Amino acid sequence: MKRVVVTGGTRGIGLAVCRAFSQAGYAVTAFYSRGEEDAEKARKLAPEVAFIKADVSDETAVERAFAALSRVDVLVNNAGISLNRQVQDTTSEEWDRVFSVNAKGTFLCCRAAAKKMISEQSGAIVNISSVWGQTGGSCESAYSASKGAVIAFTKALAKELAPSHITVNCVAPGVIDTQMNDCYTAEEKAALSEEIPAGRFGSAEEVARAVLFLAENEYVTGQILGVNGGFFI
Repeated sequence: MKRVVVTGGTRGIGLAVCRAFSQAGYAVTAFYSRGEEDAEKARKLAPEVAFIKADVSDETAVERAFAALSRVDVLVNNAGISLNRQVQDTTSEEWDRVFSVNAKGTFLCCRAAAKKMISEQSGAIVNISSVWGQTGGSCESAYSASKGAVIAFTKALAKELAPSHITVNCVAPGVIDTQMNDCYTAEEKAALSEEIPAGRFGSAEEVARAVLFLAENEYVTGQILGVNGGFFI
């Protein structure tokens, strides 16, 4: 049975990815860094998933978590944090925190997984970016920059790992109906929906299906797959 590791797997897109891979016959391990209440809810919703507490921005924690796994066939880097703040109000500590999770966390997990995958000469990595990493989002400069870094890293790593038969791709979700967007009011959500050609927010399950596709296609690598309802084309 193939094993997938999903970071940030206790809610939203991460939990949907865990469930999609489980239904496809994978053994699923999910990392989470905080939110024990979310973790307990996730365990009830997906009892077949092994949830492990590991902060992806912590190098020691990442190395320890991967060392405990005998093999990793697929890695999905979903863990991420957002920051809705104008640039003049963004502190350097906030900037560093966003990058430590979104960009550095992706790097640390890819490095740890690559060591195992290279020895097997096979594997798949799917990084979760954002439409804001492609277009930039007003009042989300730190988040946009960190997700743009994930896209550039994905393209470079795809070239680096292709000779080892490892694919590296990226999913860039648009506006998805998850807790991350709970910061918007109902009126703001309605206005945002009007800007999306599909006329609605996407679902976590729709993103999960895209992730599964990229993980299982051995001849697709270095690609950025937008799941955004036509929001960015």
